[in-house]
Amino acid sequence: MFNFLLAPFYTPHVCRRGQPTSSLDAEKRRVSILHDERETPSPTAFFNEGDEKLDTKFVQKGTDKEYFKGQKYSELRRIEEKLAKARYSIREASKIRNLTSTLQDPDYVPQGPIYRNANAFHRSYLEMEKVFKVFVYEEGEPPLFHNGLSKDIYATEGRFINEMEKGRHYRTYDPDEAFVYYLPFSVVMLVEYVYNRGSNYNRDPLGLVVKDYIQTIAYKHPFWNRSLGHDHFMLSCHDWGPIVSSYVDLLYNNAIRVLCNANTSEGFKPSKDVSFPEIKLMDGEVTGLVGGYPPSQRTILAFFAGHLHGYIRYLLLQTWINKDQDVQVYEEIPEGMSYYTKLRSSKFCLCPSGYEVASPRIVEAIFAECVPVLISDSYVPPFSDVLNWNSFSVQVAVKEIPNIKKILMGISESQYLRMQRRVKQVQRHFMPNEPPKRYDMFHMTVHSIWLRRLNIHIQDQ
Repeated sequence: MFNFLLAPFYTPHVCRRGQPTSSLDAEKRRVSILHDERETPSPTAFFNEGDEKLDTKFVQKGTDKEYFKGQKYSELRRIEEKLAKARYSIREASKIRNLTSTLQDPDYVPQGPIYRNANAFHRSYLEMEKVFKVFVYEEGEPPLFHNGLSKDIYATEGRFINEMEKGRHYRTYDPDEAFVYYLPFSVVMLVEYVYNRGSNYNRDPLGLVVKDYIQTIAYKHPFWNRSLGHDHFMLSCHDWGPIVSSYVDLLYNNAIRVLCNANTSEGFKPSKDVSFPEIKLMDGEVTGLVGGYPPSQRTILAFFAGHLHGYIRYLLLQTWINKDQDVQVYEEIPEGMSYYTKLRSSKFCLCPSGYEVASPRIVEAIFAECVPVLISDSYVPPFSDVLNWNSFSVQVAVKEIPNIKKILMGISESQYLRMQRRVKQVQRHFMPNEPPKRYDMFHMTVHSIWLRRLNIHIQDQ
């Protein structure tokens, strides 16, 4: 289920030239997505033996060193040289297969089986902190642009937008020194202010706003047409994020789409798109959500409570509601019962997809130190390019819903205790801190974008 992972420098995705959004200077600009096929592939930061390899082919145009030799350094070439150096450093770090990073860090040293390769991830993260810069387009006015809600189920979208606007991390105001370009529209705000709820789900007005916006920035700036969108990204936690992006072919097919709704059966491409955590913050704070009872006080094997949304939840409720005290499943939490107390009292927390694949229950479980049980089809979990989800979660195929108890009872106590400790360890990567702290959700999301940028090589000809 989790083989749809990014493998930088080993199997980058195919990027081919399409039709530019704007005709402005189109014939003077070309993009080449380069990869040196003559290098011997080596184990990488985020590629484990046995993982499924992406089916890809590449245009070859020499090594990074050969490409830069003898060339006049433009700003873009300087950026590409920095990326080349970072690729080399990460590739070398990936050869060290220790469970603990060998690099020094005053705040945190990645270690343990929660990482695909702790040393490579650590090197990649440090390289990102050293050089990565993001340009935020200033076109557009609030509330549709440069603004987002920081509460409720779409809180992560608003928090990211607002943090980029504050400019405390990674942001540059010089577009020539940017590695990537952020399209700061909020799908949540588009739904709030543009969508007509009496229109029988007509999303055209939302898509046209985004289409007009990209035409504007393509006319005013050279960067979209220079790369045909490959070094641009959007971010959305709304279910309609993928649909809205489809109104611009290059946004859908080329750009980096950071999405909570990371569904590979609906066009999500793990080699270029980013899975984004969904967290429900009713008052915008995590206070009271983090922490749980010790394993010895977790008396419930598995727990879920949620409304009937989609066929997976239907199967779960139909199979388990009021059937077993070990697998406690509710459509409505009974009066007088605390949802969060149940989370903290359970060994495993069931996280079925609803109408869409993403669910805030995954992060709820991690916060409650409850081992998440992912029940979904075609979902790519957040940060799975660096995190080994098999080490701290259980994945149950939809067809195996009737066998949930058998599957969970088959996990030994010692294995459960290891997984539960790893859930506590991985919490830091999902914390929506304000202000952000190193290695938290904001920085891990930017790191996922950084990895996708490492996978392409842009040449302005």
